[in-house]
Amino acid sequence: MQQKIVIRKKALVNRKKKYFEISSQFFYPLMQLLKKQKKNTINTLSLYYPSNYEVNVLSLFQLIKKIKIKTLLPVIKPNNQMSFVEWQYLDPLKVNEFGILEPCLASKPLFPDFMLVPLLAFDSNNNRLGYGKGFYDKFLEKKKNIITIGIAFSFQKYNKLPVSNLDIKLDYILTEEGMKK
Repeated sequence: MQQKIVIRKKALVNRKKKYFEISSQFFYPLMQLLKKQKKNTINTLSLYYPSNYEVNVLSLFQLIKKIKIKTLLPVIKPNNQMSFVEWQYLDPLKVNEFGILEPCLASKPLFPDFMLVPLLAFDSNNNRLGYGKGFYDKFLEKKKNIITIGIAFSFQKYNKLPVSNLDIKLDYILTEEGMKK
């Protein structure tokens, strides 16, 4: 879709211009949700290693230690597929073919219970615009019971994003203004 390409380019420039560092307070609504869900046997949380002016989620590792949830990072596989492996803060990383850091150590893929999803743009209906390869959408299409949380800055919100039948809506969006379901 041509419209998505235009929005992607604009959103990348906008995020670079308006990026700011966040404090751990940004993640308090997420921590409350995780603690609440931990009682319902939530064991794994997938994060992403931030790049290209994405919201920096690395401070979450210190907060998560307190609730004993396994942390996972995505690994890109052939045919635009993605899996998730356990990764702890400061474990070794390598640069993948897209210039994104991912775990070096090959371990058994795990399915996340919660997934933090980076994005370029989002709208009021929790639609997400990513980089265009469909990694997250393809993964989530196969595994429907994962709670998804888009991580963004409030300035990344659009009134309405173009969507296709391949796009997966997020359950929540977390910005510096709080968490929205």
